[in-house]
Amino acid sequence: MIFGRKGRERFLEAVAGFEAAVRERDGERSQRAMQEIQQHYAKAGDGEFVQAGPRLAALLPEVPLGPRGLVAVLVGACVERGADARACAPYVFDGLGEALGAAGEFCERWAATGGGEIPAPDPDALDEAALERVGADAAEGWLTLPQWEMASVAMLNHAAVRAELGDRRPRLLEAVRSVQEASDHDFKCLYYALLVLDDEPMVVLHRPTGTGYVLRMSGLGDNFQLHTLLADVLVGGGHLPGHAPSAQEAAVCRDAAGQVPTTGSFNLVGPDGEWVWNEGTPADIPVVDGVRLLVLDPPPYQRGWPAGRFFPGMTGDLVLERVLDEAETRGWLEQCVAAK
Repeated sequence: MIFGRKGRERFLEAVAGFEAAVRERDGERSQRAMQEIQQHYAKAGDGEFVQAGPRLAALLPEVPLGPRGLVAVLVGACVERGADARACAPYVFDGLGEALGAAGEFCERWAATGGGEIPAPDPDALDEAALERVGADAAEGWLTLPQWEMASVAMLNHAAVRAELGDRRPRLLEAVRSVQEASDHDFKCLYYALLVLDDEPMVVLHRPTGTGYVLRMSGLGDNFQLHTLLADVLVGGGHLPGHAPSAQEAAVCRDAAGQVPTTGSFNLVGPDGEWVWNEGTPADIPVVDGVRLLVLDPPPYQRGWPAGRFFPGMTGDLVLERVLDEAETRGWLEQCVAAK
């Protein structure tokens, strides 16, 4: 117990030393203190992470661009151990926005100075000539983007953080999309996390039976997760024929740990007849008359996947609010075309 207490105390002492060094702009002391934070990290308890998270987050604007991404990752780790995500998130998203801007400049300068395949965001992939080609700040933005992705997803796992994104969400989405298109490199976790919908109503029509349902979804990272929960709620709930997922298959799509093999029950189709792929997200479902509208057709072939959550740290849910009557269902179905 004494050893454990001392380990925890040393972690917070290292955090305090890092705070002092950063505010005094002492680079060497900052580096030593960061090494001490990492050294004592494994011995710290949840209470220490709760204290350290907001303190490290508040330092982010004062940390130089290069090491700032590492500090952001530590903030994310603290949040995963119980630190207040809402208190930490604004600092992380400010840093993410700056890193995305610098990464965008990196892509533009790379194209303007000869083009060619953009190297991976890995320090070992950029030699000195490449750094001169794009500039140090632009390169740092590109190289640290995976760290900002990790830290930001840790924030976005929390519904309260997602609810407070406001107009920051479309700006970040556009910036991520722009960097992905310019670089041909994938930041899927960050992009999907920014697309997550909460308290989102959805009309679901089952074409074979001519029945319709109003559901509400929150925290679903991809359509594999949505598909499994649709089968749980509608087939498992006795509303539709077919094979219902097991209790465990449904649980791992809500809040239980792990993955369980499952089999698809439907073909997900938009009202325009285009397939809504399991590999996409619920944000792909078209909006009609102010609500997302999804059609369920019989599966054209048997398909299985590991049921679970795209974001293991994010709680998901899908609830049935009411069953549509025949007239309502008919009105919605009249706005839909057959699957293409």
